Amino acid sequence: MDNKSYKELRIWQRSLDLVEEIYGLVKLFPKEETYALSDQMRRAAISIPSNIAEGNGRYTNKDFLKFLSFSRGSLYELATQIEICSRLGYGLPSSINSINLLIEEIGKMINRMISYRLNREKNKFHQDSLIKLPDTQSPNLPIP
Repeated sequence: MDNKSYKELRIWQRSLDLVEEIYGLVKLFPKEETYALSDQMRRAAISIPSNIAEGNGRYTNKDFLKFLSFSRGSLYELATQIEICSRLGYGLPSSINSINLLIEEIGKMINRMISYRLNREKNKFHQDSLIKLPDTQSPNLPIP
């Protein structure tokens, strides 16, 4: 695990920007959506930076990867909900487009972070496997 605070992670910061955008968008929804689509969207949006922060606070790279995966799932959930908004005519097209661009940016960031962490995990495994154990078949050892 890195010693970097989750608050320093650009991916976390941009995810918070997305939360703000979503809250602004759902304020414009019809009243009947208060406990339906808008609530689902707020929860999915909040889940993205929350899981990044929680994963960063875990002790192992494997745990962080798991929480990045949760963030990515929530991001895809939110992208689907934004598509539903667009089809139902909720929100201005410019707002929907701006949010879609932010979702795409964050998705790329999450995927890069996952790739980086997977490679780090793979390299750690590879380095651990390079530890030389005593060779019992060495020609210098007497054969029993």
